[in-house]
Amino acid sequence: MGSRYGLEIRSALPADAAGLAELLSASGHPVPSHVLAEQLEVLRYGHGTALLALEWGPPSGIVVLHWYPVLEQASPVAQITMLLVAPDGRRRGVGRQLLKAASQAARMAGCGTMQLLAATEETGLPEFCGATGFVPSAGCFVRPLRKKG
Repeated sequence: MGSRYGLEIRSALPADAAGLAELLSASGHPVPSHVLAEQLEVLRYGHGTALLALEWGPPSGIVVLHWYPVLEQASPVAQITMLLVAPDGRRRGVGRQLLKAASQAARMAGCGTMQLLAATEETGLPEFCGATGFVPSAGCFVRPLRKKG
């Protein structure tokens, strides 16, 4: 997708599974690398994407999103099911860059709204969501992808 200050955001590939397994394990979400490789391959051909933030080693962050049609609006909804930044990447703009790339991917898929699924009591998440344009709504955070007007 692009890079900023040595940070590259790009689609996750099955070959990234080992580094991604390290990131998830360090964040308390252990998943075997062979499972990650399989799921990344499935995701590539479905209605969604996984984007990695890479600096100078293993991935420093990931965002996973899916899109689907809904009855109440003409455009699909994008749903972020995982947004994770390594502890040493936090407060350095990695999460914002992942959200920016996810928003771009969702717009390209024709989505008009993006939801972020996460526990609202997660430390720092409500502040991060508020600072990036999301508002709380029915157990998740939501923001429009297109400007009104």
